[in-house]
Amino acid sequence: MLLPKKVKYRKQQRGSMKGVATGTNQIAFGKYGLKSLDRTWVTSRQIEAARRAMTHTMKREGKIWIRIFPHQAVTATPNETRMGGGKGSVSHYVATVKPGTVLFEIDGISAPMAKEAMRLASHKLPVRTRFITKH
Repeated sequence: MLLPKKVKYRKQQRGSMKGVATGTNQIAFGKYGLKSLDRTWVTSRQIEAARRAMTHTMKREGKIWIRIFPHQAVTATPNETRMGGGKGSVSHYVATVKPGTVLFEIDGISAPMAKEAMRLASHKLPVRTRFITKH
């Protein structure tokens, strides 16, 4: 699973998810991509599940680029804990995904195989997606 090697502050606030993607909104490395249509948090487990689904479908041919990284720490308090104990410990890490963000890119395989791999990966993600190609 993906998580930061080192963080300056262990716990952080939730932040804002408003707006659309500006930096990662176009294909940069591969020939085919998977673009998000919604805004949400994608956990490191979901990213790993999608990567494994793509790798399995492609039979380890071609190359995959993961364009999102889970920087955001999410905290959780234990179950059956009374109120007032302070903020909980870090539970997991998430990537903030905005509409238009390219999540994954693929190159080195045929278009039908890439489309099928991206379709299976999209079923592992909590966001509506669209298959795109480089113009």
